[in-house]
Amino acid sequence: EWCLSLYCCYKSYGLNGIQAFKVDVEAGMYKGLPSFDIVGLPDTAVKEARERVRSAINCCGYDFPVGKIVINLAPADLKKVGSIYDMAIFLSLLYQKGLLPAPDDSCAFIGEISLSGEVRPVKGILPMVLQAKKDGIKSIYIPQSNVSEGAVIKGIDVYGISHMSQLVDILRGCINQFPEMPNTINNHSIFNIDFCEVKGQPLAKRAAEIAVAGGHNLLLIGPPGSGKSMIAKRIPTILPQMTFDQAIETTCIHSVAGNLSADTPLITQRPFRSPHHTVSSAGLTGGGRACIPGEISLAHNGVLFLDELAEFSRQSIEALRQPMEDKFVTISRAAYRITYPCSFMMVGAMNPCPCGYLGHPSIECRCSQSAISRYVSKISGPILDRMDIQIEVSPVEFSELAAVSSSQQETSANIRHRVESAYHIQQLRFSNSDTKYNAYMTPKEIETYCKLDLECSTIMEQAFKSMGMSARGYSKVLKIARTISDLEGRENIEKHHITEAIQYRTLDRKYCLNKH
Repeated sequence: EWCLSLYCCYKSYGLNGIQAFKVDVEAGMYKGLPSFDIVGLPDTAVKEARERVRSAINCCGYDFPVGKIVINLAPADLKKVGSIYDMAIFLSLLYQKGLLPAPDDSCAFIGEISLSGEVRPVKGILPMVLQAKKDGIKSIYIPQSNVSEGAVIKGIDVYGISHMSQLVDILRGCINQFPEMPNTINNHSIFNIDFCEVKGQPLAKRAAEIAVAGGHNLLLIGPPGSGKSMIAKRIPTILPQMTFDQAIETTCIHSVAGNLSADTPLITQRPFRSPHHTVSSAGLTGGGRACIPGEISLAHNGVLFLDELAEFSRQSIEALRQPMEDKFVTISRAAYRITYPCSFMMVGAMNPCPCGYLGHPSIECRCSQSAISRYVSKISGPILDRMDIQIEVSPVEFSELAAVSSSQQETSANIRHRVESAYHIQQLRFSNSDTKYNAYMTPKEIETYCKLDLECSTIMEQAFKSMGMSARGYSKVLKIARTISDLEGRENIEKHHITEAIQYRTLDRKYCLNKH
């Protein structure tokens, strides 16, 4: 007696961070005063679908069903956010009018509808299509503007819809629609900068190579104009190509953030993020009303470059402590709790003092000792301890600038070749582990792959005591030594690997002492 028409259920998908989940859009119409309710923990944007769908149905030339209409978004205990359920709600109402055949459980529908019935693009299509494939969905209908992004996933038919009239005709069998063919993805990165343009600074370039080869964090300290930013911005040119799985994972984050365009359906080049020093801690780690990914997650599988590190707020820098160690960040608020991956290489560049000329061979520093201490104290000991490789970058001499041409410097291609060889060694070493790079080795893996002979152990013991090294610093020296050994293709860590690794951990001691 209470139901005027058949129950129906259309499949759609929602998002929790970059994790998608299936949503059953159930519809029923009952006797009573005309009304239109959406239940199942919808947010404001979902509730407003009532007016969008009502107008779209009328503009498409159909009559809106009259009765007490209830749309349930199941599971009802998960928060439903955004306008991505418009398409499924539209179809469920037309089914109530008897204008569509029974829903197919192997089909899913995602998209926002305008008042005129046009289908508008939405964020997060890639993770939703990926989850739909895992759930056994055979066909998925998404906005035409998102179709190149969704078609990246093979094994599921992706259809692009530009207007709801088109979708209705497809479901009725009036027209045939062929699924989108995946685009050919270009994996070759083209850069207009190169390491051969960096004159001098052999130690800093060597440190950048080691950092990239092992996934280590890098800190460059030096006066203005010494080449810190120049070196950091050329790090992407020596990064090895991402695997397809890494590209999918990175693209999912940018898809949720709404950073993708039709021209770049898949991010194949490792991200390089360089936020301004005025960025907030939420801008770095993620959050806000919509809980979008922060800079550290957008840099996943790539590089996060913080130029003028000491100018960032102390709160923002300290917020990086746990993500740098855990490689993921969990954003907990009263209304939600979302986890984003953030496996990034951290590169920082800073001056040694407020004026920048402390220790400069020809320009005198004008800063007082108290000003220097306040400036350096913005970088806490724990953060400095997490910077695996620390290098002082000295000013380049005139003779180096004038005498050496770019053609005489080593190119990024040559450096990348050595880096890729070291990457290959690590892939074989950690083939049965979740570890990807030497920098991420667990204590057990350090014990297995970083064994030292008697001479190396003696050197490490002396360095540990004289430098006041922490347990984390000790582990990082071993990891760096392992990377240096991999760059040379050596099986074991040798004496010169250890001594070179130790010199990259001297600044934390120096600057920690300056704070006192």
